[in-house]
Amino acid sequence: MDLGQFIIQNFHEFLTYTAFANATVGNLIMIAVGAFFIWLAIKKDFEPLLLVPIGLGIILGNIPFRADAGLEIGLYEDNSVLNIFYQGVRQGWYPPLIFLGIGAMTDFTALLANPKLMLIGAAAQFGIFGAYMVALAMGFEPSQAAGIAIIGGADGPTAIFLSSKLSPNLMGAIAVCAYSYMALVPVIQPFIMRLLTTDKERVIKMKPGREVSQTERILFPIIGLLLTTFIVPSGLPLLGMLFFGNLLKESGKTTRLAKTAGAALNDIVVMLLGLTVGCSTQASEFLTFNTIKIFALGAMAFMIATASGVCFVKLMNLFLPEGKKLNPLIGNAGVSAVPMAARISNNLGLEYDRHNFLLMHAMGPNVAGVIGSAVAAGALLGFLS
Repeated sequence: MDLGQFIIQNFHEFLTYTAFANATVGNLIMIAVGAFFIWLAIKKDFEPLLLVPIGLGIILGNIPFRADAGLEIGLYEDNSVLNIFYQGVRQGWYPPLIFLGIGAMTDFTALLANPKLMLIGAAAQFGIFGAYMVALAMGFEPSQAAGIAIIGGADGPTAIFLSSKLSPNLMGAIAVCAYSYMALVPVIQPFIMRLLTTDKERVIKMKPGREVSQTERILFPIIGLLLTTFIVPSGLPLLGMLFFGNLLKESGKTTRLAKTAGAALNDIVVMLLGLTVGCSTQASEFLTFNTIKIFALGAMAFMIATASGVCFVKLMNLFLPEGKKLNPLIGNAGVSAVPMAARISNNLGLEYDRHNFLLMHAMGPNVAGVIGSAVAAGALLGFLS
C-alpha cells in the first residue's frame, strides 16, 4: 500500500469516528432542546443556575460517537470522566449534599413564628400522592410511579434521590422534568392561584409573626430531625443533611462551615448535578413515549400540589377567627421551590394591594414544603423498597 492509499484509508476511518457520521435525528432534536433550555435560562431568566448546566449537559450527552470505538468518553461508559461524575447521581450522593446547602441557607423563622403554616406544606404534598395513583392507573410499576409522582414536590434533588433508588431507568426523564417545572413555577402557578381565589381573599392582610428566639432556632433542627426521621427513617439522608446544614447556620459558632455548605460546596454540587443529569438524556433513552407521559404526569402533580395548598388555606380560614385568617395566595408556597414560590405569592399579592407584603408569611409554608417533600420521599422509599 502506497502512502496515498494509506492516507485516504485512514482519513475514511477517521470520518467514521466523527459526530457527523454517527448523528441521528434524535440527537439533533435533543441538542435543540438543550439549546432551548440555555435560551430560557439566559433570555427569560428561568432558573439559570439550573438550566444552563442542564442545557449544556443535554447538548454534551447527545454529541454522537461510535459506540464500538472504546474511547471511554460517554456518560454510560465505565471509567469515563462523565461516568465518574454521574455516580453522584446514580448512587445518590449529590442530593443530600444539596440538602446540606439548602439547610445552611434556609431561615425557618417564619415557620417557627406561625407553626400552623406547616400544615400548608403538608397539604401541598397531595400532588405527589395524587400523581402516584394516576401513574399506577397509566400502567407504571409502583416504584416507577413513585419516582414520577415526587415531581409534584417541585424539588429536583428529592426527585433525583428517589428515582435513583426506585426507578433508575427513568431518572434522566424524571430529573429533567422536575427541574423544568421548577423553572416554570412563575408561569404555571399564578393562573391556578387566581382561579381558586376571590378578590376579597387576595387582599387579606396577615399580622406579623411573633419574634423567635435564638434558642428556638437552635432547637428546631435537632427536634425536627428526631421527629421526622423517627417517622420515616428512610428519609434520613435528605432530612439529616437538611437539619445539619440548618444547625450549622443557627448555632452561631459554625458560621464558616455554614457559608461553605451554602455557597462554594452547594455551587459545585449543583454544577455537577445539572451537567450529568443533562448528559443522561441521550436521545435513544429519552425520546420515548414514556417520557411524554412523565412530563404530563409531572405537570399534573405540580398543578395538584399548587391547588391543594391554596384550597387548604381556604379550608383553614373557615375555622380561624377574623383578624387571624390567612391569605390563600400563600398556599402555592407549600411546594418545595424555595424561595421562588414564596416570591410568586408576594408578587401576586402586591398586584391586588401594593401594601400587602406576603413574602415572609409565604416563606413559612415554603420551607415546610422542603421538609414535606423529603418526608414524602422517605415514606415512598420505605414503603416500596
